[in-house]
Amino acid sequence: MELDRLDRDIIAALVEDARATYAEIGHQVGLSASAVKRRVDRLREAGAITGFSARVAPQALGWTTEAYVELFCQGKTKPSDIALAVARFPEVVAAATITGEADALLHIRATDVRHVERVIERIAAEPFVVRTKSVIVLSRLVDTPPGAALPEARNISPVDD
Repeated sequence: MELDRLDRDIIAALVEDARATYAEIGHQVGLSASAVKRRVDRLREAGAITGFSARVAPQALGWTTEAYVELFCQGKTKPSDIALAVARFPEVVAAATITGEADALLHIRATDVRHVERVIERIAAEPFVVRTKSVIVLSRLVDTPPGAALPEARNISPVDD
């Protein structure tokens, strides 16, 4: 689906405050509340907007430590096998296949370093994992919510190749 400037502005407004009324968003983007509602409905039907949720500070839940863990897997481990295995761990908040030597990168949130260690030990025990390499996050420098980084939404020009 192609998103025009108004679609992107509406998405940016919803990312900023998903509880904003259609009238408030309309005021920001220069449309009536009913026009915003029609566009939001169309964006939801097309799958561009997949839902609305609350962003909760992990610290409020006691998850004050985070780490990134590279997984090195044996043979030709399928990404779907990795996904199935790591999805069982509530501490794994994101996982992706990546370029480079590692097969996957996991983002882990935990209560403390010992908790991270226990999670890594359990993941390393998966039959397809050869080894892991991890780093602990000291502080976040930039933490942009998904969707807020749209170049048009932030008045940033995309980088040309």
